[in-house]
Amino acid sequence: MEVTGSTYLGDYVHGRIEGKGRYTLPTETKYNGTMKDGMFHGKGTLYFPNRSKYEGIWDCGISKEGKYTFADGLEFKDKKWHYCDGYDRRFYTEICSGLKPAGISQLTNLDPPRTIPQGCYDCGDGFYNTNTRVVTDYKLRFLRNADDDEHEWIIRTCRKGWDEITGFKPKQ
Repeated sequence: MEVTGSTYLGDYVHGRIEGKGRYTLPTETKYNGTMKDGMFHGKGTLYFPNRSKYEGIWDCGISKEGKYTFADGLEFKDKKWHYCDGYDRRFYTEICSGLKPAGISQLTNLDPPRTIPQGCYDCGDGFYNTNTRVVTDYKLRFLRNADDDEHEWIIRTCRKGWDEITGFKPKQ
């Protein structure tokens, strides 16, 4: 675990991770559940840094069944998924709480939306800086360098800071 930067707090059997415990990955994703021979095994939940979670049943490190829940409470369904379809494009928070009053449209399902650093895009797992072509996590720690395909996809599809979209510049 020292090599990977992971931590574990829980039961051991014959010096191996086994039983109930909490395993934290270097990305700050946390697994809380049962382990067997150092692998996720049995019932457990992965908690992601963006406040989403995956509750599942694991067999020797492989998820056999489970449920993903987004940070806003929306549960993902792989069959009969009616969220954000062609007939209803509202965010889950708008469905639950009603549409917001006139003004800036809801651009994300986070409320309030995440503040994007100047010159950057929110690419889903962090911020992308077009000048350096680097993706950092939301705490501005290095994740990866973007190749040409990812660069083009981010520029084409990802959310940029609201002030940059509107051209608004605060008074100095």
